[in-house]
Amino acid sequence: MNLSFSSYSERLNKALSAVDETVINKLCESLLNAWENGRQFFLCGNGGSAGNAVHIANDMIYGIDRKSGKGLRAHALPANSSIITCLANDEGYEEIFAKQLAVYSNPGDVLLVLSGSGNSPNILRALDFANEHDLETYAILGFDGGKAKSLAAHSMHFPIDDMQISEDTQLVVMHYVMQWLATKAAPSNN
Repeated sequence: MNLSFSSYSERLNKALSAVDETVINKLCESLLNAWENGRQFFLCGNGGSAGNAVHIANDMIYGIDRKSGKGLRAHALPANSSIITCLANDEGYEEIFAKQLAVYSNPGDVLLVLSGSGNSPNILRALDFANEHDLETYAILGFDGGKAKSLAAHSMHFPIDDMQISEDTQLVVMHYVMQWLATKAAPSNN
């Protein structure tokens, strides 16, 4: 393949155009509802997707309402290395997100998993836990979507066999969601 910025951006645009926008709109509404009602938003992912989870949590905490400083209660589950290494050591790496959800989450909270493959055991376990405990579940996935595609109640699947573009789609979707939320001053946050 002859790689150029133009070819990279064309592949990204092609991947973005393949998604069902109704799921993105549903995520916007779910997060607005969580924001207005003091519920929490949890994110998880591995590798670059973990970095994206931390970035997105920042956007939701601060970026959506800079004037009042009362953003969405967002938590990036891969952010605390002490918790991650403790749980991985004591419970197994597949439990690093589910065990945190067991402590922090409440029914009605929202979980978004970020994954290229959709097959990481810790992502699947987080979705299982969330589904069993009445959290709203969303996924942003690449490649063929993996098992997470059917486990999440709402999946945004970008059928691209490229990890970097898959991770780009996570940020594009969530930067849009952040900007959409920023236009909706939550009544309880004024």
